[in-house]
Amino acid sequence: MEILWWSLTITLMVVGLVGTVVPLLPGTVLILAGAVLNHFTLHSIGWPTLIGLTLLMLLAQALDIVSGAVGAKWFGATRWGAIGGILGAVVGLFFGILGLLIGPLVGAFLGELLGGKGLLPAGQSGWGTFLGTTAGIVGKVAIGLIMVVWFGVACLI
Repeated sequence: MEILWWSLTITLMVVGLVGTVVPLLPGTVLILAGAVLNHFTLHSIGWPTLIGLTLLMLLAQALDIVSGAVGAKWFGATRWGAIGGILGAVVGLFFGILGLLIGPLVGAFLGELLGGKGLLPAGQSGWGTFLGTTAGIVGKVAIGLIMVVWFGVACLI
């Protein structure tokens, strides 16, 4: 039975790491689910590790939500650009990782154009959204790796 629990734990963590990059897969949530499963079945990790992993998961979720908007605002986006970036991200979900990166850029750009901005300011807003979204993805991957390493070290101690 122990092999089954370890297999499920490792599978959740691997799929979770993939999910930090692939749209629609809740990456760090799956990593945490693997740790929770392990905690309640095999008791390999303690509560402090579980609480730490939960806090990291919450940080990754917050980063995912705000990164594109912060990047857009940093480059001068208006409400139109922010709305366009969100819509672009939703449409981009259907086109994989490339769509997830380019969708917000195009959406913010078009939103700014519809809001009356010129090509250069609209392009800057789109670029800011792209940079913010990319930074968010890199941050989520880093947090996911930290979570898996922390879990592994906690199991060995």
